[in-house]
Parts: sequence; C-alpha cells; structure tokens
Amino acid sequence: MSRNTRLLACTPDDVFRVLADGWLFPSWVVGASRMRDVAEEWPAPGSRLHHSFGVWPVLIDDATEVVVYDPPRRLVLTAKGWPLGEARVDIQVKPHPEGCLVRIQEEAVAGPGSLVPRPVMDVALQLRNAETLHRLAYLAEGMASRPTEETTAEAEDADA
Repeated sequence: MSRNTRLLACTPDDVFRVLADGWLFPSWVVGASRMRDVAEEWPAPGSRLHHSFGVWPVLIDDATEVVVYDPPRRLVLTAKGWPLGEARVDIQVKPHPEGCLVRIQEEAVAGPGSLVPRPVMDVALQLRNAETLHRLAYLAEGMASRPTEETTAEAEDADA
C-alpha cells in the first residue's frame, strides 16, 4: 500500500472544503482530466463522481465512489479506472500545530492493476500521490478560512 504524507498550512476543515467540492476533483487528483457529473448528495457515502482520466484523444470515462466520509478526519474512496482496475484511496487529515497533516494511502484492489507487484505499483502511486498532495495543498491553503502568511508552496520554492 502506497503512503504519502504532507504538512499543509491550513486547517483540516480547509482540506475538507476542497474534498467536499466534487467539481474540484480533477484540480487535485493527478490523472483526472475532467468532470462529467457530480452526484447531488456528494460526498455522502455511496455517492459518485463521474470523471474522465487520461489525455485527449485517449480519455476514459469512469467514476469514483465515496466509501467513508468523516469530516474533517477521513475520506475513503473507491476510484474506478477501467480498464486498469479499481483502487481504494484513504485520505486522513489530522490537526498539527503548523496546520494539518494529510496522508493518502492507496492500493489497487481489482483489475489488472492489482496484479502488478506491490513494490512496482507503490513507486508509481507514491510519485502520483506526492503531486496529488501538492495540488491539494495549493487549493486548501489558497482557500483557507484563516489565511496564513506562508504556504507549503512557498516553503518548496525556498528549498529549490
């Protein structure tokens, strides 16, 4: 199971404000390219996002379903991306003195992706989810209800 963690300069509520807006999904999920529909009851358990992934002209339409929604602590999704398969994505958010700690755990659970050796799949998922957390940070910090003077993006710029 691939795990990525990132410290964000915002509150858990700020993160869940982004997660609760299904139309923002392709803005923070690497590989998602467009939204086709968001269930009216999103993000209630059982609700779905209808999205596409890939790059034109090879776009694949699929859906992601909420399994657990426990704001501002946890969101668990079943991400469908056939013909590649399905993945379970567990997003956990915890308060931290400097903002909040966000962890994404992902693993292939069905289809061809689940047959890829775990160490190989974990490397690919870790790279993808590092960028996913980077994008989520931009949105959550930028839309924060109590803006701070520094964002984690600024900290990355200082390291470069």
